[in-house]
Amino acid sequence: MRRLLFRFRRPRLFHLLLVAVSVALQPVMWAAEADESLSKQKPFSFVQMCDTQLGMGGYEHDVMTFTLAVKQINAMKPDFVVICGDLVQGPDDKSFADFNAIKAGFKLPCHCAPGNHDVRNQPTAESLRRYREKIGRDYFAFEHKGYTFVVANTQLWKAPLAGESEKHDAWFRKTLETARSKNSPVVVVVHYPLFVKSPDEKEIYYNLPMAKRKELLDLCEKNGVVAFLAGHTHKLIVKDYKGIQMVNGETTSRNFDKRPMGFRLWKADGKEGLSHRFVALEGMGGALKNELNCAHDVGAQVDPDSVVSAAVSVGLVDPIELIVTQIDQPMVGFEIVSQEIA
Repeated sequence: MRRLLFRFRRPRLFHLLLVAVSVALQPVMWAAEADESLSKQKPFSFVQMCDTQLGMGGYEHDVMTFTLAVKQINAMKPDFVVICGDLVQGPDDKSFADFNAIKAGFKLPCHCAPGNHDVRNQPTAESLRRYREKIGRDYFAFEHKGYTFVVANTQLWKAPLAGESEKHDAWFRKTLETARSKNSPVVVVVHYPLFVKSPDEKEIYYNLPMAKRKELLDLCEKNGVVAFLAGHTHKLIVKDYKGIQMVNGETTSRNFDKRPMGFRLWKADGKEGLSHRFVALEGMGGALKNELNCAHDVGAQVDPDSVVSAAVSVGLVDPIELIVTQIDQPMVGFEIVSQEIA
């Protein structure tokens, strides 16, 4: 007896439907894989600093606050520190040297992203060369206990530079894809946030161009990015974009939202994932008191900006009025009205 064999062909529409469903489920499949990967990872902690920016809040003030932060973070013993750009206000030999000298005080690794003040609003081959020579690489990645940290140069997205931005884009995409192939959750560390209020907002000084923003959001969503850490805004911004934590933290230079100086302590737990909390900078009250005491010493050289910045840092900006009076060179007198410094 002759047997008949039948081969059923799937209609093309059905095949296309299967492809569409597969693509749509990619993020869901990645999330499941990431959750399984996270459950196997060892807990650790790290610190997110933003805009040390020596010279933004008064040069001596910013040197002092960065120094205080290094001492405080060393005592906390996290695994490492990341700084989200604007290391200095004016990128010259002195500011870069002072930044490096203070940074050298860390007893743990410190990874820096460049900001617009470090490589200029419109980066050039020369500004990048100087940064790379004085500070180090302006984009790189490292792995830590199952996570991949991607430190990128947002200035090459904000103001593209021919010959540099293309290489940076290719590197960023490949780095994310490599992390995804390892089921490694990704934390992106940069200076500019992708957006401030909403993903579809217009481009302004504080965010990235719309087309590039959409491209990056898609890349982050498809490749397992779990957090996007930035600075630049000098105010606390905490957003969630499709499960990605978008956090602009407090600074140690100057906060426009009047929050105290400080930084974010992040914890990675195999069960809970990533969480963060604010840590206020310690020692500012004593620093302000010292500045005010010096103001009454005959012959003392006191920087008025440092005093005012210190007052702002400890939350005295509203109830305090500083009256700066020239008494006798080189002495400067300060009178505190309506509130005492404890």
